Amino acid sequence: MADLVEMPTAETPETLALTPKAVRMVKLTREEENLDDSFGLRVAVRGGGCSGFEYALDFDREPRDTDEVLEYEGLRVFVDPVSLRYLSGTTIDYELGMSGTGFKFLNPKASGTCGCGSSFAV
Repeated sequence: MADLVEMPTAETPETLALTPKAVRMVKLTREEENLDDSFGLRVAVRGGGCSGFEYALDFDREPRDTDEVLEYEGLRVFVDPVSLRYLSGTTIDYELGMSGTGFKFLNPKASGTCGCGSSFAV
C-alpha cells in the first residue's frame, strides 16, 4: 500500500494541494453519492480534451500500489505517478459564481487552458 503523506505546506510546492472549500465539496459529493468515508478522491490527468490533457476526479476505495496518497482534513487523495508529474504544484479549489460552479485547477505547469477549464496544455 502507498505511504500516507501529510498535507503539503508552502515548503513542499511540488505536491498537489486542495483548498478547504474543495475538501468540503468533495466530502459533500461523496455523501450525496452514498459513499462512506473509506472512499478517497482519485485525481488524474488523461490525454484528451480540447487542449491536449484533461483533469479527472473520481472516487476510489483504495489506492493503487504506486499511488501517492495525500490527506486533507481526513480526506484521502490518490494520485498516480504519471499524473503527479503534471499536477505537482497544482491547487484544486471550488468556486461558486455566475460564470460557473465547480472545481478549478490552478496548475502552474499549464501553458494554456480551454474555455471550460477542464483541459490544459503543457
